[in-house]
Amino acid sequence: MTAARKLVKYYVRPILNNSKNKDSLKLGSSKLYFDRIELIKRNGKNISSKYLHLNEVNSLSRDISKTINIQLKKITKTRKKIKNLNFNKPLIMGILNVTPDSFSDGGEFLSVNDAFAQYKKLKKEGAAIVDVGGESTRPGSKTVPAKKELQRIVPVIEQIKSNSKNSLVSVDTRKSTVMKAVMKYNIDFINDVSGLRYDSKAISFLNNAKIPFIIMHSISNPAKMQKSIKYKDVLLDVYDFLEKQIKKCKSKGIPENKIIIDPGIGFGKTLKQNLTLIKKISLLHSLGLPVMLGSSRKSFIGKIQKNELYDDRKGGSIASVLYGLSQGIQIFRVHDVYETNQAIKVYSKLI
Repeated sequence: MTAARKLVKYYVRPILNNSKNKDSLKLGSSKLYFDRIELIKRNGKNISSKYLHLNEVNSLSRDISKTINIQLKKITKTRKKIKNLNFNKPLIMGILNVTPDSFSDGGEFLSVNDAFAQYKKLKKEGAAIVDVGGESTRPGSKTVPAKKELQRIVPVIEQIKSNSKNSLVSVDTRKSTVMKAVMKYNIDFINDVSGLRYDSKAISFLNNAKIPFIIMHSISNPAKMQKSIKYKDVLLDVYDFLEKQIKKCKSKGIPENKIIIDPGIGFGKTLKQNLTLIKKISLLHSLGLPVMLGSSRKSFIGKIQKNELYDDRKGGSIASVLYGLSQGIQIFRVHDVYETNQAIKVYSKLI
């Protein structure tokens, strides 16, 4: 019996910049261009990469050049609007946790009045979407029953939707029962930090509800995700996971213009792995969908500063956003909306 052939897979990462030349292609719905790519080859456990100019692609073997060109089409295609969000400029998702134990702002917005005041502040400061969460998914946190989660978020959502016209509200939840319960309040997005793994009914629900959603990568539940971290290659494993979940959604009839992807910074990753994902996040553009980066106040910032317990991580958060801008990221999920919005505006004037 012959040994099974190893599956060889190629990945294309655009090397982005803001300069256009005769050979450049444009990242879809952006002001960024590229005339070079990193071609990554995965052959079982063996991973290699090389950098190529676009004019070298068609000189490769027919199969490889075909694979690259398919991914180039995904990278360059215009990202379709979702709701009224246009991805030709960076967007901010403001974080509103109404939990007692979220890692950064837990306990700050437990009352409906405090939560609504924070919502208005986030909107005024420039948040295109506000993401309301009723279950902490910080490392080590335990699952909150759906009933408790709804008790926390429903009064806040009601207040927002009854008092704020044209508000875009996302609900940060892993549970299809919670998703279903909040739909009557005209929720605009679902943000599933489990990447649709936690609840087997989530995909079917999202298909039936026709609501846009975010697929985020994580390897386990929050209670265990930082205890057993195993990847063959974090960048490619995250890519493969997102690709698999996208295909699963499509097989259920969900169109691409309902999906946003997120690599899940801090969810089951080491410091080095988080930095790798951010550094090479432009690889995710070859999945052809809007990409969200949620690096705000994450512990990797404290680890770099060698002061994990110090909770002022605003500077590191903004640094990661500015790097994300250089890599064509379309959405940034942040706590500090005013500072992030200001940084984006200044950066955009300088490039």
